[in-house]
Amino acid sequence: MSVAGVVAGRRRHWWRPMGDALARFFRHPQAVWRGSLPLRVVVTTVLATTVVLVLAGFLLMQQAADGVVSGKRRAAMAEAEIAFDSAQAQMYTGDLAAGNVNEILSKIAIDLDQRGAVGGQYHVLVQGSVSSFRSGSMEPESVPASLATQVGSATGIWAASTQIVYTDGRTEAGWVVGSALNAPGAGRFPVYLVFPMSQEQETLQVLRGAVITTWAILVVALGLISASIARQVVIPVRAAREAAEALASGNMADRMVVRGSDDVARLAASMNNMASELQTRISQLENLSQVQQQFVSDVSHELRTPLTTVRMAGDFIYEARDDFDPATRRSTELLHNELDRFASLLDDLLEISRFDAGAAVLTTATIDLVEVVEAEVEAQHALAESKDTPILVHAEGPTYVEADSRRIQRIMRNLITNAIEHGESRPIDITVLGDERAAAITVRDHGVGFEAEQARMVFHRFWRGDPSRARTVGGTGLGLAISMEDARLHGGTLNAWGRPGQGAQFRLTIPRTPGGVVEVPPLPVVPRDILEAQALGGGRLPSEGPAGDGAA
Repeated sequence: MSVAGVVAGRRRHWWRPMGDALARFFRHPQAVWRGSLPLRVVVTTVLATTVVLVLAGFLLMQQAADGVVSGKRRAAMAEAEIAFDSAQAQMYTGDLAAGNVNEILSKIAIDLDQRGAVGGQYHVLVQGSVSSFRSGSMEPESVPASLATQVGSATGIWAASTQIVYTDGRTEAGWVVGSALNAPGAGRFPVYLVFPMSQEQETLQVLRGAVITTWAILVVALGLISASIARQVVIPVRAAREAAEALASGNMADRMVVRGSDDVARLAASMNNMASELQTRISQLENLSQVQQQFVSDVSHELRTPLTTVRMAGDFIYEARDDFDPATRRSTELLHNELDRFASLLDDLLEISRFDAGAAVLTTATIDLVEVVEAEVEAQHALAESKDTPILVHAEGPTYVEADSRRIQRIMRNLITNAIEHGESRPIDITVLGDERAAAITVRDHGVGFEAEQARMVFHRFWRGDPSRARTVGGTGLGLAISMEDARLHGGTLNAWGRPGQGAQFRLTIPRTPGGVVEVPPLPVVPRDILEAQALGGGRLPSEGPAGDGAA
């Protein structure tokens, strides 16, 4: 499916990625949290919104409650002041004889009770040595002791909040306003008006429900809004990522859909322009590479015919070299050696061109790697003797694999001649070892070595560690590059390790059977003597590089 199709599909089902992310979140929360930008945006927005709304709701309810309570107190004080003035007037106008005080107080209490019963404004409590009165089912302990002390000891109107207690056990918040009625010649009689706050509590409850409902609606709405915003931002970015992945995988024809003229649209346009430029450059490089490969192949093939003729003539002259004078004889020998090197170079170029064209194939058979190594060591015996270099083969027994013997032999030839060339006449150790899945061969020399960062470069074509150093063996400079391709063709790896003055080691690892997977190579790429020295010295062990790319 193209990138445009993916984007269109996500527009139709925008909720699916979020649902999948939530489902994965409960299984692997940490991984999903790090890997899903929309989930982080939505969760962060919802949490931040929740905190802000909770704080705002708390402040709103606090202010509303304080306002309602203060308003109730002011209303209670105003109503109580009028009621007390009226009661005090009745007390002054009444006959305050000893027998009439009880009747006057009872009448005042009844009048106050009737007045408070209108709309359920308040309850009445009258206390005194002559008469006591309380309305409804309110208990006398509803009046706080501190308020009773103030009313009994000072003149004025006093108010206090209280918890109203009823005979049936119910309680509710309220205000108590108290004052003492003066009866000349008969004393002072405390009167309390108790104002319930049931209506105010209901109002606050309704307000609290409205705040909670509004909070829930806002949280859901902001969650949906943040999900929509995240979708608008993430889907184009995700499409850009998928377009980049498609480009990396070789699908150069995929393009992003450009809509509008905002930053996301410009990003899509830039991605499309980049894809077009990459496609053009890659096509140019592919054409150039094909021309180069064809050129190398054609030149190699075309040179073989004249080379064959020249070599025949050279061989004829070389065979008659004993009849020539010393200078001509030496020239004849040089001509013969250089013709051999030229022929080897053409063979290597043809082999490289086959690898580049993907035409190289394996001819596998069951072979013993130990026999292949020993045969190649014997073939290089004369060269090793000329360099005064001993070669030691270490093997526990036969190591059988399904491989192309010609290519394995060529790998060993290149590795052994390379070790002889740079081993400075010191011993070369070749180790062969296998396990159930793979087999490995290491070639260790103790010569000049190379820098750690050059471990990948030794497999480059025509590369030399020291450009000023002349070759003494007469190689073409393609041996290790061809060996690398032979190892990859087997599904194996060829690694290199080296340090200046400590020599070098090359490791060939191939699976026992074609198509097998090498998980752990039987031999380390770092020489065992170096590992033992590092272990005894307590130093950090050198690590292997990527498979096939050498070691650091």
